[in-house]
Amino acid sequence: MGAKTSFSPIFESIEPTFGTSFLYKRYDEKRLNNYESLWHYHPELELVYVNSGAGKRQIGSHLSHYRNGDLILIGSNLPHCGFTGALKSDQQETVIQWKPEAFGAGFFDIPEMYNVKMLFEKAKGGIIFHGQTKRDIGAKMESIALQDSCSRLLTLLDIFREMAAATDNYTMLNASHFMLEAKVEDHDRINRVFNFVKENFKGQMSLDEMSNHINMTPTAFCKYFKKITNKTFVQFLTEYRLVHAAKLLHESNMGVSDICYECGFNNYSHFTKKFKEMSGKTPLHYRNELKFALKN
Repeated sequence: MGAKTSFSPIFESIEPTFGTSFLYKRYDEKRLNNYESLWHYHPELELVYVNSGAGKRQIGSHLSHYRNGDLILIGSNLPHCGFTGALKSDQQETVIQWKPEAFGAGFFDIPEMYNVKMLFEKAKGGIIFHGQTKRDIGAKMESIALQDSCSRLLTLLDIFREMAAATDNYTMLNASHFMLEAKVEDHDRINRVFNFVKENFKGQMSLDEMSNHINMTPTAFCKYFKKITNKTFVQFLTEYRLVHAAKLLHESNMGVSDICYECGFNNYSHFTKKFKEMSGKTPLHYRNELKFALKN
């Protein structure tokens, strides 16, 4: 699952390059994003574009596996990890990060920026963009690498405009905002849960074990977890295992039954049933469909 993480999300300190108001980075197979496998957060908003390929993502309490590249807007202080574990020769990841006040106090309060301001508020729950919007914005993000400073800023503002206008072409990742700006004890506790799952999901985790780990009774933990994530703990753990299974079906040659047990399931029929509920396909059908897509 990548690097071990601490019990709290890592605070990432971000400083723009001298002479710029935002941070722009590009990663490839030789230059990897060291933070992407770590559970971390930062006050800056972050826009991430992966031009192709597959990977896993965890944004707040949302878990999923993407197949054809990715474009995600992550709001201020929203814990996240995932994306590409390793980049292939034809893959690139482009990241833009900016402070909410980067363009001056009150800039996003002017009438012309109202829709952008509302978009940034929604981004506190994480947003994924689809289709042509993803491709168009991704191309603009990549073009910034070749532009002068003024053009870079204008392109970024145009990206903000296009994202705000794409009302029918994006999905909220956390319907009920998962915000780190909750009580300090809440975000510390829930991140202890996430990290414990990340490190132990392949084993036979029990509700008693999980609740004991954060010094709560099982009943109190269940109520707490549902309130914070809008999911039951069993639902979250099952989704985490299924997302990892989808990744292995895509990236490995392991047999489906081996993947079942590798991901923490101890019953193949139950694994198949849950995978079909999540994806609409059996694990074997899902893998065969991927192979067909790669050939064509």
